[in-house]
Amino acid sequence: MNSMDVEVIRTAMDWMNRGHRVVLGTVVRTWGSSPRPPGSLMIIRDDGQVAGSLSGGCIEDDLIDRVKRGELAPRLPQATTYGVTAEEAQRFGLPCGGTVQIVLEPLSAQSLLRDMLAAIESHRVIRRRLELATGLVSLRPCDDGDALRFDGQVLETVHGPRLRLVIIGGGQLSRYLASMAVMLDYRVTVCDPREEYHEGWAEMEGVTLSRLMPDDLVIAMNLDANSALVAVTHDPKLDDLALMEALKTPAFYVGALGSRRNNDNRRLRLKDFDVSETELLKLRGPVGLNLGAKTPPEIAMSIVAEMTAARRGVDLTGPLADWSGSQTECRVSA
Repeated sequence: MNSMDVEVIRTAMDWMNRGHRVVLGTVVRTWGSSPRPPGSLMIIRDDGQVAGSLSGGCIEDDLIDRVKRGELAPRLPQATTYGVTAEEAQRFGLPCGGTVQIVLEPLSAQSLLRDMLAAIESHRVIRRRLELATGLVSLRPCDDGDALRFDGQVLETVHGPRLRLVIIGGGQLSRYLASMAVMLDYRVTVCDPREEYHEGWAEMEGVTLSRLMPDDLVIAMNLDANSALVAVTHDPKLDDLALMEALKTPAFYVGALGSRRNNDNRRLRLKDFDVSETELLKLRGPVGLNLGAKTPPEIAMSIVAEMTAARRGVDLTGPLADWSGSQTECRVSA
């Protein structure tokens, strides 16, 4: 669950506390092209106010009208589908004839929203189970992936902490990288013990500045499978300290800026810190997709693109991930 969806749940609780009837909509399945992926949330209040989005505006007006009239989920959850026919897809503006299935759930104290938020705020990942026939909701710890499950009778969704990104180095590239990561809903920590790189970070929303040595910070943060780390200082005394600890964690992405030659040398150095061959295979360097990026914003974009691909399980062995023919020795200074 990302921060936008957490705000949707908090808003739902606020509306309920003020005496409103609230219906929660969850995208459970899509066919063809769809603006919003499974797991997207929207709440509809009894007077038509909404928060969140299920289709980027395609079907919201119809849903709002039907919920206000009491046609959908008046007492128990139910599923509804938009875009079954080409005519309906055109009517609602669904792109490329896409189809979206939504589960609508009337919220109450039995929806366990407060318990779910408490778990998220405690950095725990939970699976929420909703029985459509009864409206019964249950929560349990989750360690089996983040996939949404819906079989027509039971909806299971996974909710937990936001993604984390650690950036080693507080230079110009780091500012672009941090800004883009925040927009993608990462909680960003910038680590740089060098005082000359601290100016301005306190004013950047969604970013925390750490003055710890990089290895100490990585150990303290206990990086998990929702975590990524990118080292961009070009200084082995900082980058290598972070990498040697990050590569031993379940972090889904660990990368380092620099040319192929520099990264080959870095791998040799890391072996001296007892980093195994298996762990070294996790290191992405040169970091980012090979987009021909030159400027700091372009390089930051290539990095977050590769991070997104890694998180989504996209094959990263294709041409955009191949640096073997690159003549670039140093992409940018930190």
